[in-house]
Amino acid sequence: MKENLQPSTTLAPIPAVMVSCGNMERANITTIAWTGVINSEPPLVYVSIRPSRHSYEIIKKTKEFVINIPDDKLVWQTDYCGTKSGKDVDKFKEAHLTKQASKIVKAPSIEECPISLECKLKEIKELGSHHMFIGEIVSVNAKKELIENGKINLAKAKLITYIGNEYYIAETKVGDRGICLK
Repeated sequence: MKENLQPSTTLAPIPAVMVSCGNMERANITTIAWTGVINSEPPLVYVSIRPSRHSYEIIKKTKEFVINIPDDKLVWQTDYCGTKSGKDVDKFKEAHLTKQASKIVKAPSIEECPISLECKLKEIKELGSHHMFIGEIVSVNAKKELIENGKINLAKAKLITYIGNEYYIAETKVGDRGICLK
């Protein structure tokens, strides 16, 4: 039998991503674990950000952001960008990350991240403690070694996830979609 607990944000695992915003001259990075896919056509994603965060006003003003998906080599940088404020430090500099010009949006991508999703802001939903920034993916960029038959091999990327207050690698395959049909 399950025990009943107070309502909380106990959904896990969730992706840990680094969202870059601003432009090549003045940019910021914020780590977000409250993110996901909303729609396929058009491809829509979201990031939920507290209004008090430095990146909140930047994205609201520029109407663009990049979701950079880190791998197992970027755990320290991912954590750093989520625990320091861009009001106080240059996170690109302090985390030793490289700004990479994006293909479509002005916000830079993070070169070290294996996958980057360039997004144009479509809507902001004020939900309470966090506001949901809904973005349309306008460009997907991935490291060449991850692309197989025109698709990104996500398992090969060794992407990190967030569970509670800990980071994990999501790479162990345990089944295929449609196994119930076999």
